[in-house]
Amino acid sequence: MATQSPVYIAGAYEHPTREAPEKSTMQLHAEVARGALEDANLEKDSIDAYFTAGMPEYESGLTPLIMADYLGLDVSYADTTDFGGSSYISHVGHAVAAIRNGTCDVALITLAGRPRSRGQATGSGAREIRTTQDSFERIYGATNIGMYGMAAQRHMHEYGTTPEQLAEIRVAASHHAQFNEHAMYQDPVTVDDVVSSRVVADPLHLLDCCVISDGGGALLVVSEDVRSRLEHECVEVLGHGESIGHHQAGRIDLTRTAARESGSRAFDEAGLDPTDVDYASIYDSFTITVLEAIEDLGFCAKGDGGSFVEGGALKAPNGELPFNTDGGGLCSNHPANRGGMTKVIEAVRQLRGDANDEVQVDADIALAHGTGGSIGTRHGAATVVLGGEDR
Repeated sequence: MATQSPVYIAGAYEHPTREAPEKSTMQLHAEVARGALEDANLEKDSIDAYFTAGMPEYESGLTPLIMADYLGLDVSYADTTDFGGSSYISHVGHAVAAIRNGTCDVALITLAGRPRSRGQATGSGAREIRTTQDSFERIYGATNIGMYGMAAQRHMHEYGTTPEQLAEIRVAASHHAQFNEHAMYQDPVTVDDVVSSRVVADPLHLLDCCVISDGGGALLVVSEDVRSRLEHECVEVLGHGESIGHHQAGRIDLTRTAARESGSRAFDEAGLDPTDVDYASIYDSFTITVLEAIEDLGFCAKGDGGSFVEGGALKAPNGELPFNTDGGGLCSNHPANRGGMTKVIEAVRQLRGDANDEVQVDADIALAHGTGGSIGTRHGAATVVLGGEDR
Protein backbone atom coordinates (compact mmCIF):
# COMPACT_ATOMS: atom_id res chain seq x y z
CA MET A 1 0.00 0.00 0.00
CA ALA A 2 1.35 3.41 -0.93
CA THR A 3 2.38 5.63 1.95
CA GLN A 4 -0.20 8.30 2.60
CA SER A 5 0.72 11.86 3.41
CA PRO A 6 0.19 12.71 7.10
CA VAL A 7 -2.74 14.91 8.06
CA TYR A 8 -3.02 16.66 11.41
CA ILE A 9 -5.51 18.18 13.83
CA ALA A 10 -3.92 21.57 14.45
CA GLY A 11 -6.67 23.26 16.47
CA ALA A 12 -9.36 22.14 18.89
CA TYR A 13 -11.78 24.13 21.01
CA GLU A 14 -14.74 23.21 23.21
CA HIS A 15 -17.26 25.88 24.21
CA PRO A 16 -17.43 26.19 28.02
CA THR A 17 -21.17 26.84 28.12
CA ARG A 18 -23.66 24.12 28.98
CA GLU A 19 -26.75 26.35 28.79
CA ALA A 20 -26.87 29.38 26.54
CA PRO A 21 -30.37 30.89 26.38
CA GLU A 22 -28.91 34.27 25.47
CA LYS A 23 -26.99 33.05 22.42
CA SER A 24 -28.03 31.85 18.98
CA THR A 25 -26.77 28.57 17.54
CA MET A 26 -25.00 30.56 14.81
CA GLN A 27 -23.23 32.61 17.48
CA LEU A 28 -22.02 29.43 19.19
CA HIS A 29 -20.68 28.15 15.85
CA ALA A 30 -18.77 31.42 15.38
CA GLU A 31 -17.35 31.34 18.90
CA VAL A 32 -16.04 27.78 18.62
CA ALA A 33 -14.58 28.51 15.17
CA ARG A 34 -12.70 31.47 16.61
CA GLY A 35 -11.48 29.34 19.50
CA ALA A 36 -10.10 26.65 17.20
CA LEU A 37 -8.36 29.25 15.00
CA GLU A 38 -6.71 30.78 18.06
CA ASP A 39 -5.65 27.35 19.28
CA ALA A 40 -4.11 26.56 15.88
CA ASN A 41 -2.65 30.06 15.43
CA LEU A 42 -4.24 30.25 11.98
CA GLU A 43 -6.18 33.05 10.27
CA LYS A 44 -9.76 32.67 9.05
CA ASP A 45 -8.71 33.36 5.47
CA SER A 46 -6.61 30.17 5.50
CA ILE A 47 -9.76 28.01 5.72
CA ASP A 48 -10.62 26.43 2.35
CA ALA A 49 -12.99 23.64 3.45
CA TYR A 50 -15.92 23.57 5.86
CA PHE A 51 -17.75 20.71 7.59
CA THR A 52 -20.84 20.92 9.77
CA ALA A 53 -24.23 19.24 10.25
CA GLY A 54 -27.39 19.20 12.25
CA MET A 55 -29.03 22.55 12.95
CA PRO A 56 -32.68 21.50 13.38
CA GLU A 57 -33.93 25.00 14.10
CA TYR A 58 -32.73 26.09 10.65
CA GLU A 59 -32.65 24.18 7.36
CA SER A 60 -30.65 21.06 8.30
CA GLY A 61 -29.62 20.15 4.76
CA LEU A 62 -28.49 23.69 4.05
CA THR A 63 -26.40 24.05 7.19
CA PRO A 64 -23.01 24.57 5.46
CA LEU A 65 -24.49 27.25 3.19
CA ILE A 66 -26.12 29.09 6.07
CA MET A 67 -23.04 28.90 8.25
CA ALA A 68 -20.48 29.72 5.53
CA ASP A 69 -22.52 32.85 4.87
CA TYR A 70 -22.68 33.74 8.59
CA LEU A 71 -18.98 33.05 9.17
CA GLY A 72 -17.85 34.77 5.96
CA LEU A 73 -16.02 31.70 4.66
CA ASP A 74 -14.76 31.32 1.09
CA VAL A 75 -14.32 27.56 0.68
CA SER A 76 -13.76 25.22 -2.23
CA TYR A 77 -15.13 22.14 -0.44
CA ALA A 78 -17.97 21.50 2.02
CA ASP A 79 -19.53 18.44 3.67
CA THR A 80 -22.71 18.07 5.71
CA THR A 81 -22.68 14.34 6.43
CA ASP A 82 -25.19 13.78 9.23
CA PHE A 83 -25.12 10.44 11.04
CA GLY A 84 -26.24 11.97 14.35
CA GLY A 85 -23.69 11.42 17.09
CA SER A 86 -21.08 9.92 14.81
CA SER A 87 -21.20 12.81 12.31
CA TYR A 88 -18.28 14.82 13.55
CA ILE A 89 -15.92 11.88 13.69
CA SER A 90 -16.94 11.16 10.09
CA HIS A 91 -16.10 14.78 9.28
CA VAL A 92 -12.54 14.29 10.53
CA GLY A 93 -12.11 11.29 8.22
CA HIS A 94 -13.69 13.11 5.28
CA ALA A 95 -11.46 16.14 5.86
CA VAL A 96 -8.39 13.91 5.84
CA ALA A 97 -9.49 12.39 2.50
CA ALA A 98 -10.16 15.82 0.97
CA ILE A 99 -6.73 17.07 2.06
CA ARG A 100 -4.98 13.98 0.69
CA ASN A 101 -6.85 14.45 -2.59
CA GLY A 102 -5.46 17.96 -2.84
CA THR A 103 -8.91 19.53 -2.58
CA CYS A 104 -8.04 21.66 0.44
CA ASP A 105 -5.37 22.39 3.04
CA VAL A 106 -7.26 23.75 6.04
CA ALA A 107 -10.62 22.20 6.98
CA LEU A 108 -12.78 23.81 9.65
CA ILE A 109 -15.30 21.56 11.44
CA THR A 110 -17.86 23.20 13.74
CA LEU A 111 -20.65 21.88 15.94
CA ALA A 112 -23.10 23.91 17.99
CA GLY A 113 -26.58 23.49 19.38
CA ARG A 114 -29.02 24.57 22.09
CA PRO A 115 -31.25 21.57 22.86
CA ARG A 116 -31.28 22.45 26.59
CA SER A 117 -32.37 26.04 26.02
CA ARG A 118 -34.92 24.92 23.44
CA GLY A 119 -36.45 22.41 25.87
CA GLN A 120 -35.92 19.55 23.47
CA ALA A 121 -37.16 16.18 24.80
CA THR A 122 -34.06 14.42 23.56
CA GLY A 123 -34.41 10.68 23.34
CA SER A 124 -37.66 10.44 25.24
CA GLY A 125 -40.19 12.30 23.13
CA ALA A 126 -42.45 10.73 20.50
CA ARG A 127 -41.60 11.53 16.90
CA GLU A 128 -43.84 11.92 13.90
CA ILE A 129 -44.07 9.05 11.43
CA ARG A 130 -41.98 9.86 8.36
CA THR A 131 -40.55 6.60 7.00
CA THR A 132 -41.72 3.10 6.23
CA GLN A 133 -39.77 1.86 9.24
CA ASP A 134 -41.57 4.33 11.50
CA SER A 135 -44.83 2.65 10.52
CA PHE A 136 -43.61 -0.50 12.27
CA GLU A 137 -41.75 1.15 15.17
CA ARG A 138 -43.07 4.56 16.14
CA ILE A 139 -46.74 3.60 16.08
CA TYR A 140 -46.08 1.45 19.15
CA GLY A 141 -44.53 4.37 20.99
CA ALA A 142 -40.89 3.57 20.41
CA THR A 143 -38.54 6.29 21.65
CA ASN A 144 -34.76 6.45 21.42
CA ILE A 145 -34.22 5.66 25.07
CA GLY A 146 -36.73 2.83 24.85
CA MET A 147 -34.73 1.27 22.03
CA TYR A 148 -31.46 1.61 23.95
CA GLY A 149 -33.19 0.03 26.94
CA MET A 150 -34.22 -2.84 24.69
CA ALA A 151 -30.59 -3.34 23.62
CA ALA A 152 -29.46 -3.35 27.27
CA GLN A 153 -32.15 -5.87 28.15
CA ARG A 154 -31.02 -8.16 25.36
CA HIS A 155 -27.34 -7.87 26.38
CA MET A 156 -28.31 -8.90 29.90
CA HIS A 157 -30.33 -11.84 28.57
CA GLU A 158 -27.56 -13.07 26.26
CA TYR A 159 -24.51 -12.49 28.44
CA GLY A 160 -25.67 -12.01 32.02
CA THR A 161 -24.63 -8.37 32.14
CA THR A 162 -25.90 -6.64 35.27
CA PRO A 163 -27.17 -3.13 36.07
CA GLU A 164 -24.24 -2.80 38.46
CA GLN A 165 -21.78 -3.43 35.62
CA LEU A 166 -23.44 -0.76 33.47
CA ALA A 167 -23.28 1.57 36.46
CA GLU A 168 -19.48 1.18 36.59
CA ILE A 169 -19.34 3.21 33.36
CA ARG A 170 -21.17 6.16 34.93
CA VAL A 171 -19.02 5.86 38.06
CA ALA A 172 -15.83 6.22 36.00
CA ALA A 173 -17.22 9.16 34.01
CA SER A 174 -18.29 10.96 37.19
CA HIS A 175 -14.87 10.35 38.74
CA HIS A 176 -13.35 12.23 35.79
CA ALA A 177 -16.01 14.96 35.74
CA GLN A 178 -15.07 16.17 39.24
CA PHE A 179 -11.88 17.59 37.69
CA ASN A 180 -13.71 19.40 34.84
CA GLU A 181 -14.88 22.82 36.01
CA HIS A 182 -17.31 23.03 33.08
CA ALA A 183 -18.96 19.61 33.56
CA MET A 184 -22.71 19.73 34.26
CA TYR A 185 -22.50 17.06 36.96
CA GLN A 186 -19.22 17.17 38.88
CA ASP A 187 -20.09 15.08 41.94
CA PRO A 188 -18.73 11.50 41.86
CA VAL A 189 -21.39 8.80 42.14
CA THR A 190 -21.31 5.19 43.29
CA VAL A 191 -22.73 2.05 41.76
CA ASP A 192 -25.51 2.18 44.35
CA ASP A 193 -26.31 5.78 43.35
CA VAL A 194 -26.78 4.70 39.73
CA VAL A 195 -28.89 1.59 40.33
CA SER A 196 -31.05 3.36 42.90
CA SER A 197 -31.84 6.27 40.57
CA ARG A 198 -35.26 6.01 38.96
CA VAL A 199 -35.77 3.66 36.06
CA VAL A 200 -36.32 5.55 32.79
CA ALA A 201 -36.42 2.69 30.28
CA ASP A 202 -35.96 -0.68 31.97
CA PRO A 203 -33.19 -1.63 32.70
CA LEU A 204 -31.68 1.84 32.17
CA HIS A 205 -31.78 4.22 35.13
CA LEU A 206 -31.64 7.99 35.07
CA LEU A 207 -27.89 7.96 35.75
CA ASP A 208 -27.34 5.57 32.81
CA CYS A 209 -28.37 8.45 30.50
CA CYS A 210 -26.39 11.34 29.06
CA VAL A 211 -27.07 14.97 29.86
CA ILE A 212 -28.93 17.40 27.61
CA SER A 213 -26.76 20.46 27.08
CA ASP A 214 -26.10 23.45 24.87
CA GLY A 215 -22.64 24.21 23.55
CA GLY A 216 -20.35 23.08 20.79
CA GLY A 217 -16.83 22.59 19.59
CA ALA A 218 -14.56 23.01 16.60
CA LEU A 219 -11.55 21.35 14.98
CA LEU A 220 -9.05 22.44 12.36
CA VAL A 221 -7.61 19.64 10.22
CA VAL A 222 -4.58 20.62 8.14
CA SER A 223 -2.20 19.31 5.50
CA GLU A 224 1.44 18.42 6.14
CA ASP A 225 2.50 21.65 4.42
CA VAL A 226 0.37 23.82 6.72
CA ARG A 227 1.46 21.84 9.77
CA SER A 228 5.14 22.47 8.88
CA ARG A 229 4.55 26.19 9.36
CA LEU A 230 3.05 25.81 12.84
CA GLU A 231 5.17 25.79 15.96
CA HIS A 232 2.83 24.11 18.45
CA GLU A 233 2.15 20.40 18.92
CA CYS A 234 -0.43 18.84 16.61
CA VAL A 235 -2.10 15.42 16.54
CA GLU A 236 -1.85 13.09 13.56
CA VAL A 237 -4.92 11.31 12.19
CA LEU A 238 -3.68 7.74 11.72
CA GLY A 239 -6.85 5.91 10.73
CA HIS A 240 -10.56 6.35 10.10
CA GLY A 241 -13.48 4.01 9.52
CA GLU A 242 -17.26 4.21 9.18
CA SER A 243 -20.18 1.84 9.00
CA ILE A 244 -23.98 1.76 9.19
CA GLY A 245 -25.81 -0.77 11.33
CA HIS A 246 -29.43 -1.64 10.52
CA HIS A 247 -32.15 -4.27 10.72
CA GLN A 248 -30.52 -6.72 8.28
CA ALA A 249 -34.00 -7.45 6.91
CA GLY A 250 -35.29 -8.44 10.31
CA ARG A 251 -32.18 -10.27 11.55
CA ILE A 252 -31.04 -7.47 13.85
CA ASP A 253 -28.67 -8.31 16.71
CA LEU A 254 -29.34 -5.86 19.53
CA THR A 255 -26.06 -6.72 21.24
CA ARG A 256 -23.90 -5.77 18.28
CA THR A 257 -23.05 -2.35 16.83
CA ALA A 258 -21.41 -1.12 13.65
CA ALA A 259 -18.34 -0.23 15.73
CA ARG A 260 -17.05 -3.67 14.81
CA GLU A 261 -16.67 -2.56 11.18
CA SER A 262 -15.76 1.11 11.72
CA GLY A 263 -13.17 0.22 14.36
CA SER A 264 -11.63 -2.54 12.28
CA ARG A 265 -11.31 -0.19 9.29
CA ALA A 266 -9.74 2.55 11.40
CA PHE A 267 -7.23 0.16 12.99
CA ASP A 268 -6.35 -1.33 9.60
CA GLU A 269 -5.61 2.09 8.13
CA ALA A 270 -3.52 3.02 11.18
CA GLY A 271 -1.67 -0.30 11.15
CA LEU A 272 -2.52 -0.72 14.83
CA ASP A 273 -4.86 -2.78 17.01
CA PRO A 274 -6.81 -2.21 20.26
CA THR A 275 -3.82 -3.21 22.41
CA ASP A 276 -1.98 -0.13 21.12
CA VAL A 277 -4.61 2.32 22.44
CA ASP A 278 -3.64 4.27 25.56
CA TYR A 279 -6.80 6.38 25.83
CA ALA A 280 -10.32 6.07 24.37
CA SER A 281 -13.13 8.59 23.90
CA ILE A 282 -16.25 6.48 23.42
CA TYR A 283 -19.70 7.82 22.62
CA ASP A 284 -21.83 7.61 25.73
CA SER A 285 -25.43 8.52 25.03
CA PHE A 286 -26.21 5.71 27.49
CA THR A 287 -24.03 3.31 29.46
CA ILE A 288 -25.05 0.43 27.19
CA THR A 289 -23.74 2.43 24.20
CA VAL A 290 -20.28 2.39 25.79
CA LEU A 291 -20.35 -1.24 26.82
CA GLU A 292 -21.33 -2.55 23.39
CA ALA A 293 -18.78 -0.26 21.67
CA ILE A 294 -15.97 -1.49 23.94
CA GLU A 295 -16.74 -5.04 22.85
CA ASP A 296 -17.20 -4.25 19.16
CA LEU A 297 -14.05 -2.13 18.95
CA GLY A 298 -12.14 -5.18 20.16
CA PHE A 299 -11.08 -4.13 23.65
CA CYS A 300 -12.63 -7.36 24.97
CA ALA A 301 -14.59 -10.31 23.62
CA LYS A 302 -18.30 -10.01 22.80
CA GLY A 303 -20.25 -10.55 26.00
CA ASP A 304 -17.30 -9.75 28.30
CA GLY A 305 -17.96 -6.00 28.45
CA GLY A 306 -19.65 -6.21 31.85
CA SER A 307 -16.72 -7.87 33.57
CA PHE A 308 -14.26 -5.69 31.62
CA VAL A 309 -15.59 -2.40 33.03
CA GLU A 310 -15.64 -3.61 36.65
CA GLY A 311 -13.11 -2.50 39.24
CA GLY A 312 -12.19 0.88 37.78
CA ALA A 313 -10.89 -0.33 34.41
CA LEU A 314 -12.17 2.86 32.74
CA LYS A 315 -10.72 5.30 35.29
CA ALA A 316 -7.78 7.54 34.46
CA PRO A 317 -4.92 7.65 34.68
CA ASN A 318 -4.13 4.03 35.49
CA GLY A 319 -7.16 1.99 34.45
CA GLU A 320 -6.85 -0.67 31.78
CA LEU A 321 -8.71 1.58 29.31
CA PRO A 322 -9.02 5.19 30.55
CA PHE A 323 -12.06 6.71 28.83
CA ASN A 324 -13.90 10.03 28.55
CA THR A 325 -11.64 11.92 30.94
CA ASP A 326 -13.70 15.11 30.58
CA GLY A 327 -16.72 13.35 32.09
CA GLY A 328 -18.15 12.66 28.64
CA GLY A 329 -21.77 12.89 27.65
CA LEU A 330 -22.85 11.17 30.85
CA CYS A 331 -21.58 14.00 33.07
CA SER A 332 -20.03 16.90 31.14
CA ASN A 333 -21.97 17.79 28.00
CA HIS A 334 -23.70 16.50 24.88
CA PRO A 335 -23.94 19.58 22.66
CA ALA A 336 -26.54 19.45 19.88
CA ASN A 337 -27.13 15.78 20.75
CA ARG A 338 -24.02 15.02 18.70
CA GLY A 339 -21.22 14.17 21.09
CA GLY A 340 -18.70 12.94 18.56
CA MET A 341 -17.05 16.35 18.44
CA THR A 342 -16.21 16.43 22.14
CA LYS A 343 -14.89 12.88 21.90
CA VAL A 344 -12.24 14.02 19.40
CA ILE A 345 -11.42 17.17 21.38
CA GLU A 346 -10.71 15.25 24.61
CA ALA A 347 -8.57 12.75 22.69
CA VAL A 348 -6.57 15.68 21.29
CA ARG A 349 -6.14 17.09 24.81
CA GLN A 350 -4.86 13.74 26.04
CA LEU A 351 -2.30 13.37 23.24
CA ARG A 352 -1.06 16.96 23.65
CA GLY A 353 -0.83 16.57 27.44
CA ASP A 354 -3.50 19.26 27.93
CA ALA A 355 -5.98 17.21 29.99
CA ASN A 356 -6.47 17.93 33.68
CA ASP A 357 -3.43 16.68 35.63
CA GLU A 358 -5.63 14.36 37.71
CA VAL A 359 -6.78 12.44 34.64
CA GLN A 360 -3.87 12.96 32.25
CA VAL A 361 -2.89 9.64 30.69
CA ASP A 362 0.59 8.81 29.40
CA ALA A 363 -0.89 8.49 25.93
CA ASP A 364 0.75 8.12 22.52
CA ILE A 365 -2.25 6.56 20.76
CA ALA A 366 -5.88 7.54 21.29
CA LEU A 367 -9.17 6.42 19.79
CA ALA A 368 -12.36 8.45 19.37
CA HIS A 369 -15.58 6.68 18.50
CA GLY A 370 -19.06 7.98 17.72
CA THR A 371 -22.48 6.33 17.58
CA GLY A 372 -25.41 8.09 15.92
CA GLY A 373 -29.06 7.12 15.68
CA SER A 374 -30.23 4.11 17.68
CA ILE A 375 -28.47 0.80 18.27
CA GLY A 376 -31.98 -0.65 18.62
CA THR A 377 -32.78 0.07 14.96
CA ARG A 378 -30.44 1.97 12.64
CA HIS A 379 -27.23 3.70 13.59
CA GLY A 380 -24.02 5.16 12.22
CA ALA A 381 -20.59 4.35 13.61
CA ALA A 382 -17.38 6.28 13.01
CA THR A 383 -13.95 5.74 14.53
CA VAL A 384 -10.66 7.64 14.31
CA VAL A 385 -7.29 6.53 15.63
CA LEU A 386 -5.03 9.45 16.56
CA GLY A 387 -1.34 9.66 17.39
CA GLY A 388 0.80 12.14 19.28
CA GLU A 389 3.74 13.56 17.34
CA ASP A 390 6.31 12.33 19.87
CA ARG A 391 5.08 8.75 19.93
